[in-house]
Amino acid sequence: MKRNNLIWITLVCIILGLTLTAQFRTQAGISSDIPTKRLEEMTGLLKQAEEERDALRSQVHKLTVQINDLLSTRNPTDKLQKELKEVRMAAGHTALHGPGIVITLNDSTRTVQAGQDPNLFLIHDEDLLKLVNELKAAGAEAVAINEQRVVASTEIRCAGPTISINNTRIAPPYVVQALGDTEALDSSLHMRGGIMDTFSFWGIQIQIEKVDDLTLPAYVGSPVFKYAQPVTEEEKE
Repeated sequence: MKRNNLIWITLVCIILGLTLTAQFRTQAGISSDIPTKRLEEMTGLLKQAEEERDALRSQVHKLTVQINDLLSTRNPTDKLQKELKEVRMAAGHTALHGPGIVITLNDSTRTVQAGQDPNLFLIHDEDLLKLVNELKAAGAEAVAINEQRVVASTEIRCAGPTISINNTRIAPPYVVQALGDTEALDSSLHMRGGIMDTFSFWGIQIQIEKVDDLTLPAYVGSPVFKYAQPVTEEEKE
């Protein structure tokens, strides 16, 4: 049995040797027949393939990290839902509540004297815009004017005798609601020489109320991005 096994092993080795020799000769013949230009083209294709491979490896690595990050939570959908909720809150598409202040503004009741511009005693779009900016600078997390939620796409502009906000015409009294630290918001409005002093100088009627639990409505519009497009990860690189 041992002798037969040795014979079979020897025959197999001989066959393998002959096969490998024939293959090497064939490859050598093919290589010698390939023109230099063809080799350069193949070298370029090889380099391109290697670059694509490296790019795919990088992409796989990023996706793996994201998957592992999701799987690290008890329920992967919980994190996605939390992020979606935060995005909707930041975009103003969710009604919010919490501590804040309510500012009610109305036009002046003073009698306009001769030579005075009556427009100075009225509330204008720029007055509301300055007020919103002051509140945001003081840390307001959400703002609404006459039940119109102020978001990134909100316009505050003059529309004849009224003011347009979110393409909705509003008239005085203007009720401005802001969520945030009530003390910080109130203090920012009462700074010496600030916006409240300006309103008072022209007799604009002002009422400020601190509220422990204030509810702001959600933005009811539907923003459409026709020209702006998100930047992809490939474009960032």
